[in-house]
Order: sequence, then C-alpha cells, then structure tokens
Amino acid sequence: MASMFERLGGEAKLRPLIDDFVDRVFDDVMIGFFFRSASRERIKRFEYEHAAQFLGAEIEYGGRPLRQAHARQPIMGGQFARRMRILEQTLSAHGVPEDIAQAWLAHNRDLREEITADPEGECHD
Repeated sequence: MASMFERLGGEAKLRPLIDDFVDRVFDDVMIGFFFRSASRERIKRFEYEHAAQFLGAEIEYGGRPLRQAHARQPIMGGQFARRMRILEQTLSAHGVPEDIAQAWLAHNRDLREEITADPEGECHD
C-alpha cells in the first residue's frame, strides 16, 4: 500500500507545498513576527522533514524537539490556531486529497502541547 507521501506525489509535490506554507506563515500579519529573525530556508527544511516523515517518507527530522524549538516563543492559542488555518488553506490550495489533509491537520493538532500551553483559541479569516 502506498504511503501518504507517495500518494501525495512525493518530494516533487511536497517541497513546493511546504515552500508555499512557510512563505504564507512568514508573511502573515498575525504570526509572521515570530519568524523575523529566523532563516526561511532553514524553517522550510525542517517543515519539509517533519511533514515528509509524518506522511511516510523514509526521512529523518533533523530539527530540535518541538517543545525545545518553541520554548522561547510565547505562542498563544489563537496564534497556534492561525498557523493551523494557514496549513489548512495551503493544503486546499495544493489539492491535497481530503483524507491526507485531515490526517495531516490532526497530526498537527496533536502536537499542540509541544508548541503552546495556552488554552485553545480560534482563528477566523
């Protein structure tokens, strides 16, 4: 059975999707300020590795543990929700099959406690 990574189209489809997602996050008026001193290319690398690994690619995530990587940022629940909304919009814009998109979003929601201890917030655009 094909992995979600293979069904998505592999690296050829995932890289541009991640590039678009990271660009949207960096340029977002609500959460982009978190990345003002970050390397866009470095974040793209780690986002790609993290997503590819989750989707079933034989790749290792080379970044720091998520809790450690986000410890210095006072990320609020609404800001986490904003990132989730941007991810949802990006997955839709790239035509990601619904079952893969839902699994990917659920996986990211499950990581919430690694990113913020703030109660859930909502994001409406």
